[in-house]
Amino acid sequence: MLWTRWLVLLLCWGTTTGEQQTDKRNAATVEVRADPGRQRSPPPVEPLDFGFVPAAVYDTHAYYEPGAIGILFHMVHAFLYVVQPNSFPKDMIVKVIQQNMGGIKIEEWRKPENVVLLLEWIYYEVGFLICATVGIVFVVLTPIVGTCFCVCRCCENCGGEMHQRQRKNADCQRGFYTGSLIATSIFMIVGVLIAYAANHNISTQIKSTRRLINTNMRDLKTFANNTPAQIEYLTAQYTTAKNKVLSDLDNIGPLLGGRIHSQLEKEVVPSLDTALRMAGAMRETKEALENISSSLDVLQEGTGKLLASLSVERASLSNTLSDPACTNGAVSHTCNTIRSTLSQLGIGADFSKLPDVSRASANIDTVLRTDLSNIVQKGYSSFNDTPRLVKEQTKNIVTGVKGMLDKIGTEINNFSKMFPVEASLANFTIFLNQEQKIIESFYPQLDQIDFYRWITCVAVLCMVVLVLAFIILGLMCGTCGYDKQATPTTRGCFSNTGGNLLMAGVGFSFIFAWVLMAIVTTLFVVGGNMEKLICEPLANRQLFKIIDTPFLVHPAKKNFLPGLLFQNPNIDLTLGSMYRECYENNGLYHALQLETMFNINSFLNRTVYNKDLAKVFESVQVDLQDITLLEQAGRDNLINFANSGIGQIDYEEYLIEVNKGVTHVDLLSFSTDLEAQADQLPRGALENALKGHASSIRQIHREQVVPMEQAMKYVRARSTLSQSIKLLQRTSSDLPVKVTNILSAIDAAEYLITNNASYVVKQETKGYIQSLVGYFKQYTEWVKNSLTAEVAQCKPISNIVDSMEIVACSFVADSVNTFWFGLGGCCILLIPSIIFSVKLAKYYRRMDTEDVFEE
Repeated sequence: MLWTRWLVLLLCWGTTTGEQQTDKRNAATVEVRADPGRQRSPPPVEPLDFGFVPAAVYDTHAYYEPGAIGILFHMVHAFLYVVQPNSFPKDMIVKVIQQNMGGIKIEEWRKPENVVLLLEWIYYEVGFLICATVGIVFVVLTPIVGTCFCVCRCCENCGGEMHQRQRKNADCQRGFYTGSLIATSIFMIVGVLIAYAANHNISTQIKSTRRLINTNMRDLKTFANNTPAQIEYLTAQYTTAKNKVLSDLDNIGPLLGGRIHSQLEKEVVPSLDTALRMAGAMRETKEALENISSSLDVLQEGTGKLLASLSVERASLSNTLSDPACTNGAVSHTCNTIRSTLSQLGIGADFSKLPDVSRASANIDTVLRTDLSNIVQKGYSSFNDTPRLVKEQTKNIVTGVKGMLDKIGTEINNFSKMFPVEASLANFTIFLNQEQKIIESFYPQLDQIDFYRWITCVAVLCMVVLVLAFIILGLMCGTCGYDKQATPTTRGCFSNTGGNLLMAGVGFSFIFAWVLMAIVTTLFVVGGNMEKLICEPLANRQLFKIIDTPFLVHPAKKNFLPGLLFQNPNIDLTLGSMYRECYENNGLYHALQLETMFNINSFLNRTVYNKDLAKVFESVQVDLQDITLLEQAGRDNLINFANSGIGQIDYEEYLIEVNKGVTHVDLLSFSTDLEAQADQLPRGALENALKGHASSIRQIHREQVVPMEQAMKYVRARSTLSQSIKLLQRTSSDLPVKVTNILSAIDAAEYLITNNASYVVKQETKGYIQSLVGYFKQYTEWVKNSLTAEVAQCKPISNIVDSMEIVACSFVADSVNTFWFGLGGCCILLIPSIIFSVKLAKYYRRMDTEDVFEE
């Protein structure tokens, strides 16, 4: 069992290097919170690719399909089921084993409990006992009956008298006996063929037995040779997880710093964004003030000129209407109508009264001398520098962690060298080679034994064949030589020979029948019980349940298999569970439940994620005191903007004047109406004068009103004067309050960074550590799964059990049972064959006397 122990140590080493890391990762999993009161999801862990464990390819196919002879096997199984229909006596066998383990003396079988067991066993074997009793009676009585029959015939009794009485139904009786003997012989031939097929099947399957032995040995060698490479591959893949952790440590700035930055930016960035928008508002305010100032100069100057021009034109038009020609009846009405509209020739909006914005504009110029946008961008840059600060401040910690990871890898490699795995498996391979040579050395002897067995079985069958030969020859000679015209005393030689051959067959039947039945009975008892007590329970795994019965071999030893392998019978390891795991080609580590023998978690806690590594991670501290969001110059700039005076301008007054027209009436319409009214007057000087005034008014509109309207509508950036005024109105609305809110938000963000960032750093550090631990968790889970399903796949073990079942049951037991089944049928048929042969021989042999009838 030395190789078994080395194999266990081998698998334990592979387990220790892998599975403890799984529990370590589980213990290190932490919950990360973005901020107090809100749960954060764990950081995503990038899946690692550990590749594929080198797979072992096994050659053994432990499956047997008997083919056509399988029909005979099923017939024998059906017969055995009729003989023995009882279910497998598991409980009874367990009781017998438990009582006999201490060594029971013969007199102890007289105890009541032992007598009950004996009766139960007899009841279970009653079918075999009956059949065996019949066989024994047959063996005993056949020689006796044969001797008596021979003596009786010598005394001219039992058909020995050479006289045949004439009967009317003689031909009918002869035909019946002939047909019955032929049918019996045919069935005996079938039995011989069945027995010969079973005999030949055993010899044929000997070659398959060698193939199974060779492939099983080869699979065990493959198992031994491939397992070290698989375990080495598991150990080497620690480097994959380690390199990924090292990569994340090298990028701790973007990873950890980025997570800290993303949490703080929820408060910081909005405050800086408002300050940046206020810087834009300053520039827009400057442009709006410049628009108003330039427009106001143009409008005020234009208003004075327009007022003078309209006054002159109104006075001139009034003088024209004072002409004596306007006194006539029809003309006077038109002149009066024109005179009534003179008051409309005046200015609408008076821009000369609007307040000046030059002071506010000058203050804004002063404010804009400080570039607030640049100051805010510095705040952005300072805040965005968080990853660099994290990297700089954790440089020593990262170095320490890298050193610990290298130390962990060294410990794993050192641990793997504690067990001489390769040497042990090399010894195991040598052991297999030696055992294979020993087994192969028995092949010639096995062939010789099988040859003798085959010859013996053929010789046994030849006994039956000899009897059949006499019977068939007797039938042929008797039938062919029989002459209906001949009397019993005048029968021919050919017919007489047929009768003698039949009697010879009877004699050989009495000689061989008891020998054949003895062979059949012996093989029936042995082979039948082997099928019912070994093969069937092995096929349905009931045999495993007996071996796995707790406290089977000793009252203090619970399980047999772990007690044999590990000297620890209290482990819940059964042969059935091990077989199932190996049949599914799982790893031997999982099949043997080695996790119950070795504390993997302690090794993981000592190596992959130990307390020192946890302390190093817990000591991560990031100081963000150096981050400045808004310099004092920026704060002063905001305050100066709030005090620039733009809030003191009366924008409503501006809007009222802007919304008025430049003149009371549209001068183009007024001039058109004036011309139309002039056309109603008689042609002359008055008409021409009025049209001249209409032309002057139109010129005033073109030269003075239109520029003023353009000055009101289009200024810089193609915005209207009204839009500039409304922009200033919105900007100046509660401007001190807005500035105060911006400064308060920035102060709150800086306070968060200065005083509360430690909480964020702590939470994000936990999340970062969790992601690092996640890589080791992937590794340990992969190792665990690999050990369960891929490393040291124990299919060869289940193949050995299946191969033993195939050889012992399918090759041997089924063939032996089929042999005695066919031979037993021949033995049973010998009885009617004797009777029919004796009866039929009377019709073929030449008699000494015959019945004489007188006319």
